[in-house]
Amino acid sequence: MSEPTDIDNDEEAFAESTLIQAIENQIENDNPPAAKATFNKLTLVGYEREDILNLMAHVLACEIDAMLEDDRAFDTQWYETALRALPELPPEKD
Repeated sequence: MSEPTDIDNDEEAFAESTLIQAIENQIENDNPPAAKATFNKLTLVGYEREDILNLMAHVLACEIDAMLEDDRAFDTQWYETALRALPELPPEKD
């Protein structure tokens, strides 16, 4: 039988994979436009694709967490602003 940490690791890997897939879809569909613009900007300044996707997925995860915590709709304006601010990450919540 698996240890609980194995389950946690599997769930974390699934969540990360799902977030990265969502980011790749946003870039491919140019929706929101800030996704493709951010990806291009970070590529031009020398970031590797995997690092860019991880940074962008972190921003998406922050917004999803805030959305769930505050029981509100997705804040597209905040999300696009946070993407455009990369590589600077959004501040951690207390």
